[in-house]
Amino acid sequence: MRIGAGVIVAAVSLLVSNAAWSQVPPAKGVTAPQAAAAPVPPPAPVSTRPPCNNPNALGIGRTVEIDTTGGPGFGFEHFKELDFLRDKEVVLTFDDGPWPVNTPAVLKTLAEECTTGIFFPIGKHATYYPEILRQVMAAGHSIGSHTWSHAALVNKKLNDQQRKDEIEKGFSAVKWALGGKAPAPFFRFPALQHPPEMVTYLGDRNIGIFSCDLDSFDFKASKAQTIIDTVMRKVEKNGKGIILMHDFQKHTAEALPELLKKLKAGGYKVVAMRAKTPVQTIAQYDEDIVKDLKLPTVSSRPVSSVVQTISE
Repeated sequence: MRIGAGVIVAAVSLLVSNAAWSQVPPAKGVTAPQAAAAPVPPPAPVSTRPPCNNPNALGIGRTVEIDTTGGPGFGFEHFKELDFLRDKEVVLTFDDGPWPVNTPAVLKTLAEECTTGIFFPIGKHATYYPEILRQVMAAGHSIGSHTWSHAALVNKKLNDQQRKDEIEKGFSAVKWALGGKAPAPFFRFPALQHPPEMVTYLGDRNIGIFSCDLDSFDFKASKAQTIIDTVMRKVEKNGKGIILMHDFQKHTAEALPELLKKLKAGGYKVVAMRAKTPVQTIAQYDEDIVKDLKLPTVSSRPVSSVVQTISE
């Protein structure tokens, strides 16, 4: 697959520091209450990195800055060119959020361990729960996109324009949820299925593509321990890697505290990946997001005008 010319990974800031710094959308016809909120969310919070008060925290071993010119690909599952991780280094990534309870639990664990990850939210979920996604940003994590609706872009029923719409609307939705602050030009295909035409398109858009080195398969796990065992077995075999997880999944949030402790005990260090520049969203899609959110999705009438007791 062609990733685009001029791929540059600029590990400009190798900042050694131990300081802190859906799968399935709601059922068809069910509208999340948050979607009826005001079309313009509050201003984006300022990213902060509080001091690390945990002397035994996993922390951050290294921070790298990524130049996404040409659409570089990361993760040996699909892309072999950019082997930038050193032995015993991992990148924590989380897909399909933001989601109530689960995403805040993941954020809490990352904060307690003074470490960081990359979040790939679904655009629809971002519009349902913008306040949760703003918490992700405020905590200093990198945020990319995972399409608008988690559609499989390899689906032959979709034409190229519809595939592009999924990509661009996803980024615009995340930007809206973040109070107008554009996310990183980091993208992950649903189910890691990469249509060659869309790989080329992302290269032309200077958006980096994320596969993974090891998949936790947390969406298949029936308990937290299975996720811990799967990740540790694979990372010990590979020696390093980009780890794919889902903050949409309850068991992932439950597994994360013990998983991070095991990574620390095994001598692994987390690498933070930061974008050199934010993604340049397309105005048309930004406008479409605001327009769609202005449409009434639930009744704003008081209960007394909708439901009245006529007999008891």
